[in-house]
Amino acid sequence: MVERKSIALCIVLSLITCGIYGLYWMYCLAEDVNIVTGRADASGGMVLLLSIVTCGIYGLYWLYKCGDAMDRLRGGGGYLGILYLLLGLLGFGVISFALLQSNLNEYAVR
Repeated sequence: MVERKSIALCIVLSLITCGIYGLYWMYCLAEDVNIVTGRADASGGMVLLLSIVTCGIYGLYWLYKCGDAMDRLRGGGGYLGILYLLLGLLGFGVISFALLQSNLNEYAVR
């Protein structure tokens, strides 16, 4: 079950905790994407661990895969994966997280 999360609160908590909440948010996003898409490519813990071990490189790959999965789910044109990846490469990963959370909130229990 995917729960609706406040994007503004997640961003503020990530800033206040110097990114520690951002790691938890990444974990939650990975778990929620797996639930919504019905696939279990990588658990939240695996995404978090591989992102830390690879100094963020796996996190960029994961952002791309999440965008691609959300595009397939929505039947979109296939641009979300590239958008998330570019934002992550440019240092705006938190915006990628916010956009992904916004997409997930559409599938959340109200």
